[in-house]
Parts: sequence; C-alpha cells; structure tokens
Amino acid sequence: MDLCRLKEIFYRIQNSVHQLLLWVLVRFTDLTAGLLAHFLFRRHFHFLLSVLVMFGPVLSLWVSKYSIFGNKNHYLYRLFLHSCWGWSCILCGSFIFLLSYCISNSFIHSVRHLSRLAAAGTLWTLCRRLLSFLVDASGSCFEPLQSPTDVHRNPRELLDSDTGPLLLLREKQGKAACLKAGLQWQGCEVSDDILILSLCCLILAEETGVFRPCVDLGKPVGTPLRILFLLCVLLMSLWIFLIVCLLAHFPLFPSQLVGGALGYLGWKGLYYKGWCVLKPGWCCVGRTTALISDNTCNTASNGT
Repeated sequence: MDLCRLKEIFYRIQNSVHQLLLWVLVRFTDLTAGLLAHFLFRRHFHFLLSVLVMFGPVLSLWVSKYSIFGNKNHYLYRLFLHSCWGWSCILCGSFIFLLSYCISNSFIHSVRHLSRLAAAGTLWTLCRRLLSFLVDASGSCFEPLQSPTDVHRNPRELLDSDTGPLLLLREKQGKAACLKAGLQWQGCEVSDDILILSLCCLILAEETGVFRPCVDLGKPVGTPLRILFLLCVLLMSLWIFLIVCLLAHFPLFPSQLVGGALGYLGWKGLYYKGWCVLKPGWCCVGRTTALISDNTCNTASNGT
C-alpha cells in the first residue's frame, strides 16, 4: 500500500469521525434546547429550584461526613464556587453575544443584549455589599477563652456554646476582620453561596431557553455557538450540583433558605419586574425573547 493511499484512508476516517461528532453535537444540542424551551420547564424550573433549596438540608441525614465533597477545600469549591459569577458571565455573555449577532447581524445590537448581564452583576454587587453591612451590624465578635479557670476570673461571661464560653471582644469589629484575626463571629447571616448559585442557575436557564426558538427561525447556527450553548447547560448543571453539595454537607438553616429566596427575587425582579421589562432604549433591549423580534425587524428591513 503506497503512502498516498494510506493518507486517503486516514483522511476518510478523520472526516467520518468529524461528521459523527458534529451529528452528535447537533442532535444533543437540539434535544437539550427543546427541553429548556419547553413551557413546563420555563414555568416550573424556579419552583423546582426553590423546593431543592428548601428541603435539600434533609440530605445531610444520608450523606457521609467522609465524602470528598464534605471538604470546603475541594477543588470544585475553590475553582468554581468562589468565582461563580465570573464563570457565568464569561460563558453566558459569550453565548448571548454570538446568538444575538447571528440573529441581528449587528455588533452594537449584540452588545446591547449584554445589558441584562450587566444589570444582574450590578444587582449582585449591591446585594452583597448590603448583606455584608447588615451582617456586620447584627452580629458580634467573640474570643474563645483559653481555659475554664478564665471564666471564674472574668465576671463578664456572656454565654456558653459548643466550643466553650465566649468573651465579647469588640462590638465595632466586622465579620471579615473578626474571622481574619482567628476569632469567632455570631449573628444573623445569609448564605452568599446559595444566593449567587441560585441566581446564576435562573439566569442561565432564562438565557439559554431562547436558543431553540432562534434555531427554528432558520438562521444558520454554527458549531461554536452550539458548543457555547452546551457549555452553558453544563455550567448550569454544575451549579445545581454544587447547591446540592452545600445543602447536604454544610446545612445552614435558615441562612441558605434566605439566600435562595433572595436569588429568586433578584431574578424575578430583573427579568419580569425590573430592567428587562423597561421600554426598549439605547441600553435596554428587553427580555431574551427580544431576539426573536430582532429577527423579524431585520427581515422586514431587508425586504424593504
């Protein structure tokens, strides 16, 4: 067998594998897009997520404390949890931009669709700072006593806890400074992790749910856009998995319940009661369904 014949065989095998992978990608993304665009999913996904946050801590009765996900230093927590919003912005923002560009063929209009993520990021930043202020205002910093004899020498014993008696140290010290000094903080808290994970899940479900209607318009959807859509779906699945892990291995009731509720209210207020329902302008283009109207307007302008 000569070298040319061998190269031709390898080329055919490579082409067949490429066509097979492309076929799998198209079929899988179409199936997933149909699920995310189904009215039952779009209408009840937030309800299912709320049920998960509400009853998820019950899973702590069955999980093992020796599980690898019971360690807060696990690479999944370090790599994804602390940069949840960053991952969501990169993948979801890229998906929104490419999808809107395929529909409208306008760079400026595609950038304007990113205003939804910008509004969500602003909301998350303000909410995090407000919660940090409320936690610092409602809590107190305590220093554990070194030995039981210190309690008898100190008449200002305040309370007993699982770690022993605690001594009130400085009331004006914030939570971050208190924990950094190796002390203990007690007060009302809201789970920032559950809040941002819930918010990102709802935003990803909202933004990716419009992919199937846009494909049905007949616009050419390339492989990069399908890969981005698949990555967004995988990222949303990862956030749901991390929510389950946090609820099962680190149950904090009602802190996590309040965090999930605030995440839901942020999504509801942004997409259905706030920014996305404003009258379309230079910086606000409405909800995700505005992409379909973009195609209608673009088609009409081309026809004229």
